[in-house]
Amino acid sequence: MSAFITIIHVIICVILIVAVLLQSGKAADLAGAFGGGGSATAFGARGNATLMSKVTEISAILFMVTSLALWILSGREVKSAVSGVKAPATAAQTTPQPETKQPPAPQTQKPAAAAPVKKDETPANKTAAPKTQPSTTPIKQPDVKK
Repeated sequence: MSAFITIIHVIICVILIVAVLLQSGKAADLAGAFGGGGSATAFGARGNATLMSKVTEISAILFMVTSLALWILSGREVKSAVSGVKAPATAAQTTPQPETKQPPAPQTQKPAAAAPVKKDETPANKTAAPKTQPSTTPIKQPDVKK
């Protein structure tokens, strides 16, 4: 039904465009370009209705009617643009891709030689501060007057 109304709507659009473009304006002569030749009305004098003006009026009314009909029909169809599309798979459902092994990056510098360590010293003891027992005395907070 909406396809039929859409086709009629397009045909009416073409008829309306042609009818408007073929009509001459109210003041199409040279005097109308400079403001003369019209009457005291806002849109000029109203003459006899010609065939083109009747075609324009009828096609404009039909254009509005088909526009409203298409609007009403579009509200009745509750179809989503993605109604038949399945949701994408989540990361857990996807198949793992084969891993490509990359060659290791070439080393530009040689690692520095480690300093010899004495048997009773470890590297952690050289750089670390001597371990101390935590103090058990409470820290006194200063009194704040308000």
